[in-house]
Amino acid sequence: MARFRPHDTAPVPERAILVGVELGRSEWTLEESLAELARLAETDGAEVVMTLTQRLDAPVPKTFIGSGKVEELCSYVRNLRADVVIFDDELTPSQQANLERAVGEPVKIIDRTALILDIFGVHARTREGRLQVQLAQLQYVLPRLRGMWSHLVGEQTRGGIGSRFGQGESQLEVDRRLVRARISTLRRELERLERRRGVQSKARWDSGTWRVALVGYTNAGKSTLLNRLTGSDVYARDELFATLDPTTRALTLEEGRRVTLTDTVGFIQKLPTMLVESFKSTLAEVRAADLILLVADVSDPHRELQMRAVRSVLAEIGASDIRTVEVLNKCDLVDEAQLRDALAAHPDAEVVSAREGRGLRGLLYRVAREASEGSVSLTVLVPYEKGLLMKMVHERCQVMRERYVQDGLLATVRADARMAATLAPYTTKAEGEA
Repeated sequence: MARFRPHDTAPVPERAILVGVELGRSEWTLEESLAELARLAETDGAEVVMTLTQRLDAPVPKTFIGSGKVEELCSYVRNLRADVVIFDDELTPSQQANLERAVGEPVKIIDRTALILDIFGVHARTREGRLQVQLAQLQYVLPRLRGMWSHLVGEQTRGGIGSRFGQGESQLEVDRRLVRARISTLRRELERLERRRGVQSKARWDSGTWRVALVGYTNAGKSTLLNRLTGSDVYARDELFATLDPTTRALTLEEGRRVTLTDTVGFIQKLPTMLVESFKSTLAEVRAADLILLVADVSDPHRELQMRAVRSVLAEIGASDIRTVEVLNKCDLVDEAQLRDALAAHPDAEVVSAREGRGLRGLLYRVAREASEGSVSLTVLVPYEKGLLMKMVHERCQVMRERYVQDGLLATVRADARMAATLAPYTTKAEGEA
């Protein structure tokens, strides 16, 4: 007989019950929203064992769902041995507390916001990303601090020694002060990082580099597209919120112009406001872009709703006026009829498959065309001692004709307004002009 019995060390997934309420105020049906919630739960390592729904005119103030539904939920929790109950909508602190008392320990009651914050906490890799997630988590936790020291309150009711100092209330206030202090510290640190990012962004602006931002619903394939276009190896997986930290890579177009391409955090419907606030320095990369590529999964049946959700967040962060090109990704997953329907709804979109590399040449041509819009043609003579300016001509302009003459580089180029202003002192007549 073996002396030691081996045990499976693989983590056991938590058994989750999903709860959704049909309030009739969303473009998404309850079934669609709960299907997405199930994907979020699975991304966070849970196993969905049941979905519970209810139709209400408005949430019940005390428990969000009706009292009869709470009893039904408690029965399912016991019978299915659930570890966590996840609500599709955000719960107030009192609703969460009342539900926890009804269901009983050790079952956890969380909402969509808490689930997304937990996923963000797992996927944040850079220091800035981790700080942003921690700030959002603490902002979520602060109003929910309760009951941690209730045993001390119970001691007060008995009277006698040690009952005259209000320990329970004092300790709760200490906890709140510690959380508020940590929030202030995180905000100061993020402001420093934001200033540093602003310096880097200003350097790119001063250099005249044309900036492109990839935005889209989570899991639309933005990171895979970035890797295909730039030859980089940014982390990309078929899961929600695989990318949280912005990644910028240089890209040289066929005409010779160098642009930057930035991958950003994926959006989602019901994106918590505190996350938008915490990630404002990251989302500043979107606001600073000259062009937005709105990437959508053409194979997703909820594509239209997802694209509307993305545009809603763009409006929320003040980026809705930036030129936008729609990119329908994952065309390898749909048939010709589905693709025709998608193009009928988005006739100006670029169709690509980042995984297979299809349609990328057309997308790059579109980016080059957008980058050249508003450009002017001019002939310049750049002296040899202006080496940096020569480099800028090759990187930032479309060079149509060039040759080296006695006094420097004689070139006919197409340049944007900023570069044209820089080259204005060096303009000359083209060869053959009177």
